[in-house]
Amino acid sequence: MGQDKAAAVERLIAPSLTAAGYEIVRVAFVGGPNGALQIMIERGDRRPLTVDDCAEVSRTVSALLDVEDAIAGPYTLEVSSPGIDRPLTRPEDFTRFAGFEAKLETRAPIDGRKRFRGRLLGLEGDRVRIATLEGESLLPLQELQRAKLVLTDELIAATANPH
Repeated sequence: MGQDKAAAVERLIAPSLTAAGYEIVRVAFVGGPNGALQIMIERGDRRPLTVDDCAEVSRTVSALLDVEDAIAGPYTLEVSSPGIDRPLTRPEDFTRFAGFEAKLETRAPIDGRKRFRGRLLGLEGDRVRIATLEGESLLPLQELQRAKLVLTDELIAATANPH
């Protein structure tokens, strides 16, 4: 089960989860055959995610996948919060978390490197702006392989007081 299957699952479940007030952060299959389907969500209203939220989403997703017979073979469904040092998966994440420290990794080298760590400066068109110790870089969104926030005191404080 790969990225194509994860994308198909996301297309299947997104309308129901959006209608219920949730946003999908990431859908991924991990662990090979008989592995886990991981669904990372957050509340659309940005309030903290609860265990009850995860249980509700789990029931909804299970029902949708069973009806559509979307996944052949056994798997474990895991529904969770993205956490404080969350992955950045959607273009709006790079705008929403501008000002915070992040680690980004590209598929191919850009300016001779694939790993960038620094302060997010938002988006410029379809490119992510990041200020690193070496200077500012613009990284095409489609070239990002991985991106996540770095756990810092500043991020913890902002998460504790979201308003």
